[in-house]
Amino acid sequence: MEHLINVNLKIWRQRGPKEKGAFATYRVENVSTGSSFLEMLDMLNQQLVEKGEEPVAFDSDCREGICGMCSLYINGHPHGPVQGITTCQLHMRKFKNEDVITIEPWRSAGFPVIRDLMVDRNAFDKIQQAGGYVSFNCGGAPDANATPISKEVADMAMDSATCIGCGACVAACKNGSAMLFVSAKVSQFALLPQGQVERARRARAMVAKMDELGFGNCTNTGACAAECPKSISLSNIARLNREYLCAKIKE
Repeated sequence: MEHLINVNLKIWRQRGPKEKGAFATYRVENVSTGSSFLEMLDMLNQQLVEKGEEPVAFDSDCREGICGMCSLYINGHPHGPVQGITTCQLHMRKFKNEDVITIEPWRSAGFPVIRDLMVDRNAFDKIQQAGGYVSFNCGGAPDANATPISKEVADMAMDSATCIGCGACVAACKNGSAMLFVSAKVSQFALLPQGQVERARRARAMVAKMDELGFGNCTNTGACAAECPKSISLSNIARLNREYLCAKIKE
């Protein structure tokens, strides 16, 4: 049953990437427990606008758990305290009346703050671009049933491809590592016949770009997988290490 609660927000405010930021406190009253976390922030911004104050800048797009834009660090957890969901799927029923909620942007050298809770995640796009295209013979379309891919392998590739590039793995990692993201993107092609042509080059190029953009090293603590909204497996990191080592040997 839905009811109304009051929440106290401790939000990171920062006017620009080179400006000094600080926490600001706000109070939002009569929040329906059936509303989403982002709808609660919409209520806060409406209050701020009515007072003539600057609204809090935060990212969102689909609000359906697909795009990965809603990158908020809530009470010490990327996307909030509930596992397996994005911030837009987090509902206020998970909080209690008069709770204090701390909201921060992703903290990583690879994701510089743009304003308030918004960060620049173009680094992920650059890593994917470094991976390049997949070469494939686009002649007559083959019968899908004739493609020699086992269901087990196809399922693993699809599980890796579900990564939405939100950056929660980086935010959760004490070293700000992007290994889970990179390994998922490498794995989704390395497992399939279509990704074999550039297999070695792809692994080398994406790892090199990841290092160039300032992401940290992986220490296998598993925080990335624990906080991933799409439950990307740590086994992908082992596969990336193997792909990279094989690529370097061939080189």
